[in-house]
Amino acid sequence: MDNSLAVVYLSVLVGLLTFAVVSVFRQLFKTRKRESSLSRLRNKLSKEKGTTQEYYELACIYSEKKVFTQSIPLFQKALKSAEEEGEENTAPIYNGLGYAYFAQDQYDLAIRHYKEALKLKPDYVVALNNLGHAYERKKLNAQALQMYEEALKFQPNNATAKRRAESLRRLVAA
Repeated sequence: MDNSLAVVYLSVLVGLLTFAVVSVFRQLFKTRKRESSLSRLRNKLSKEKGTTQEYYELACIYSEKKVFTQSIPLFQKALKSAEEEGEENTAPIYNGLGYAYFAQDQYDLAIRHYKEALKLKPDYVVALNNLGHAYERKKLNAQALQMYEEALKFQPNNATAKRRAESLRRLVAA
């Protein structure tokens, strides 16, 4: 009996350690890939003009790293480049720019950019959720609820929109 209990404990320990090691290595590879992309793009863009995609990718990396002051000019360069290239799918760039402003508590600028993203792509659920969140921060609960409900029209199982809409319905109804 004691041996089988020891085997169970040992098996659980080995399982937990395996899970921890796999998780650490996944994170390590993810970080290494991001840092490699950061280095490659930073070097390239410091020497020559980049493409819309390159500016956007570097801006997203800076946003992930929470270096928003560096991501904003890159998102702006991505928009300028998109205009020059005739690229029409700029909604994600506007959304990224809105997110960078939101993270710096510049809600009016964030709202402006989220709205621009939605003008280009009205069914852009991420931008709808982000706009709802920005409205919440500005205490514009009715507008926030409207955005979350709009997001739910396009994506009925969206967990964020569901959770926030339920919470806001109680506030708006009260």
